[in-house]
Order: sequence, then structure tokens, then C-alpha cells
Amino acid sequence: MNFETILGSSDFLEYLRGKKATFLLSGSVTKTCEIPNISQAGIPGKLSLTPTLDAEFLCLKEVRSLEDIAQTPKGVPTPALITRAVHELKPFSNIEILDLGLEVKPKIDYFKIHDFDLEPSARIDDGAKIDAMAVFQAGVQFASSYETNDDYVILAESVPSGTTTANATAKALGYSSDGYFSSSFKNNPSDIKNETIKNALNRVLQNDDVFAKLSNVADNMLIFNAGFVLGSTSKDLKVILAGGTQMATVLLIVNSILESMQGEINSSNIALCTTKWINEDENSNIKALLQQLAFPINAYASSFDFSESSHPALKLYDEGEAKEGVGCGAALCYAAINSIEKITLTKKIESFLG
Repeated sequence: MNFETILGSSDFLEYLRGKKATFLLSGSVTKTCEIPNISQAGIPGKLSLTPTLDAEFLCLKEVRSLEDIAQTPKGVPTPALITRAVHELKPFSNIEILDLGLEVKPKIDYFKIHDFDLEPSARIDDGAKIDAMAVFQAGVQFASSYETNDDYVILAESVPSGTTTANATAKALGYSSDGYFSSSFKNNPSDIKNETIKNALNRVLQNDDVFAKLSNVADNMLIFNAGFVLGSTSKDLKVILAGGTQMATVLLIVNSILESMQGEINSSNIALCTTKWINEDENSNIKALLQQLAFPINAYASSFDFSESSHPALKLYDEGEAKEGVGCGAALCYAAINSIEKITLTKKIESFLG
């Protein structure tokens, strides 16, 4: 197993080879996921449960808020399986959950759940109704006070319909994004997404500042984690953003906030890690998103795929039916720098499916 450098140099990830990591999963619900057929990140009609189930499986190797693991209508199992398999083979020092507006609290004991008293955000086509400044400041304060004995933090997400809110956010902030955003579907339901984004952007006024725009079209995860990234730069904390185009949007938000404040950032301790399925997706372009940043960023993609597997559900990943989530790209890069063999990891993932 290895990784590919999308931007920057390989030095950042190589430096972390064999070092200890804390895994933070930020779970959030945007009511945008209730729009029919906009996402397949979970069980139809129960998409708001997805981040809850992901948190439970990541921590416990079982789900407690439903009878079985979340999977798409086509039978693609949650990428939480991948991240959990990596954790079993080379454990993260800690797994902690960030509750950024969950509808259902995970049924988990002992693992730390950070509760920021946030409600799920509303549908973006009706206005997300977020106090973006307050959510952003909560992220800054959490990162500024966060203590770890590990060498770096992996910051992951689970947000159904998150690519739609991320795309709307990038557009609202003035970035080029057409054709750049991935989807949980193999064939992106672009008509539904485009109509939703169009209606959301109609609510944004030309003179709105960054936070007014975010309050209308973003989700809690995007805003909080932008605050976390900026807050982390006040200390020597290395942070890997674990995800694809949603985490790229987190960085675009950071970029816009810095521009509005005429500020600068030392981004040498920040990187993004994603999957091969995102990096090679013909319907998105994460590199083009990241190249719009005014600061340099190291970005990587795992080389892992399911070519060693014969399991039909896992083969769907290689066919483009699922691409990222629950930090699986960063977990796979972590596996690569911790000498986990591809066949070993494949068999561990298969073992969860019986």
C-alpha cells in the first residue's frame, strides 16, 4: 500500500510514518439530506442516522441505533468499515466524537463525545439557519484548548448530503466549483443538487459577508472545522483533514475568512488525505478546488482499492458507487505509513461483512 501526492510534497506524510494519531470524527446532520434522492450516504428515509451509526461502528464494531450497518440502496456498506478495519490492525491512540448537530446521540460509553450544543442545520434551499460566527468560534476555541499526547490529529466527517452543502458554500464564496464536487452516487444526481444549490444561492445577497453566506448555505461541520483549522495554528498541532471535496471546502472557508480579515496562515502543519476513488473520480476535481487556496497545502490520496477482494459489495467502491467518508482516505494513508498490507486490510474489511 502506498499513497499519491496530489499537491505539495510527500515529506509531511513521510514524517508521520510510525507516529501516533488521535482520530476525531465530526458528525452532523443537515436537513438537506431529507430532499428525495439527493444523497445515498445511508438508508433512504433514515439518512439523518448515518453519522450516529458511523460513530457507533467506528468505536464499537457494531451499531446500536439500528439493526444493521448503514448501506446504500445498492448495497454499498459505509466507509466506516474501512476506517474501523485500519483501527483494528494499527489502532489510533484515541477515537473521539464531535457532536456538531446530531439528531440521535450515539449509544457509546467510555469514548469521549464532545457536545457543542448544536442543532441540525436546516435545508439550504430554505436557508440553513446557522449562527455561523458562533459555530466558527466554537471550532477555534476547541482547537486552541485541545490537548493530545499524540503526534497528530486526524479530523474526519460524516455528514449525509455534505457534498451538496459544500458545493453551495464554495459557490457562495466565489470559488470555481462546477464539475469539481464528488457524490456518494456513481452517477451524480446533478439535477437535484443543482436545483437545491440554485435555490440556496438565491438567498445569498451580494453584500453579505462571509459569515452571512455561511449561515445560509453551509453546514455545521464545514464551519466548525474551518474554525478548528485556524485554532490549531495557534499551537504546534499537526492536523490531517480526512476527506474529499467537503474537507477541501473547509479549507476554502478558511481561505475566505483570512481574506476578509486580511490575515495569513502558516499551513505547514495542515494536510488533506483522501481516497483513490476521489482522486480518480472523473466527475469531480479535488485538486482544482485546492489550487484556489491562497496558501500552500499538502494533499494526498491513498492508492488502496478492492482489487484484492471478490466481495460484490466492496467491488462497488471500485465502480464509483462510494468514494469517501468517516475519514477512510486518511485512515488508508495512515495504514500506508504504518506498513499495513493491502491484502491484510482487505480481508479484515471483508470479515465485517460475513
